[in-house]
Amino acid sequence: MSVKGKGNNGNTLIQRSRRTTFMLFSLPGVLLYSVFFIYPVGLGIYYSLTDWNGITRDWNVVGFQNYITLFSNTRYQKAMSFTLRYAVLLVLFTLVLSVVLALLLDKPLKGMTFYRGMFFLPAVLCGITISLVFSQIFMRVLPLLGSALNLDFLKKSLLGRKETAQYGILFVNLWQGVAMPTVLMLAGMQTVPNELYESAKLDGADGWHCFWKITMPFLLPTVTIVAILTLKGGLGVFDYIKGLTDGGPNNSTISLSLLIWQDAFNRQKFSTAVAEAIIMSLILIAFSVVQITFSNRKKVY
Repeated sequence: MSVKGKGNNGNTLIQRSRRTTFMLFSLPGVLLYSVFFIYPVGLGIYYSLTDWNGITRDWNVVGFQNYITLFSNTRYQKAMSFTLRYAVLLVLFTLVLSVVLALLLDKPLKGMTFYRGMFFLPAVLCGITISLVFSQIFMRVLPLLGSALNLDFLKKSLLGRKETAQYGILFVNLWQGVAMPTVLMLAGMQTVPNELYESAKLDGADGWHCFWKITMPFLLPTVTIVAILTLKGGLGVFDYIKGLTDGGPNNSTISLSLLIWQDAFNRQKFSTAVAEAIIMSLILIAFSVVQITFSNRKKVY
């Protein structure tokens, strides 16, 4: 009994030593996370309940007045409407284009590895740099092309019209942002066993039925993840709008992120900007929870 008791005590000491070691190794990460994330978030929530302008040392606590004012603010409503509309369009076009491009890149053609690498090149470039380049294309190149071809809709910059500005931004976003979803879709397609396609063809199935009945069920988990990640990216879009239109024309392309930036640094309404950022964070958290839920429930074929 005494030997057994000593063994139990030895195991207990080892477990305590391991727990202590794990805690010591985790402590730096916990401290950094607390200092650079938890503390700023808590401080931001506090500032959103004040009337601080970001400069003065004196401010008053106004409670939830900033949040209440936002929902009656016309600029905020327009920014919310534009952001939601833009995010939905971005998701729809990204899903369709990524699936189509993945089908094309999945062909066993000579030099396909080179084409895949060139196709992915825009994804490694800076978004604001691409936006500045495309702004010059929209402002200078396309109007000249429209005049040469006598195309009225190209004679004036797409970014200079309220009806077409968001589509110009969407095009640039898709040009760069569709690369990564396409890679994910391509990886999902390559997990489909070839035996299923061979069996379906022997039964007389055509290409459309093979895609809809075999490929798509394997792609559903990937489609779900791509849709949620793209939706989060659309809700937080900033660099493309800043580089292309800066919210114009006539404030028709102001997103929530750009509105936060303008209220904080242009209008010195820091507390209002923080309140806007917190609402946006709650929306993103909600979509993140949805993403995690779908990821945990995805089927393995």
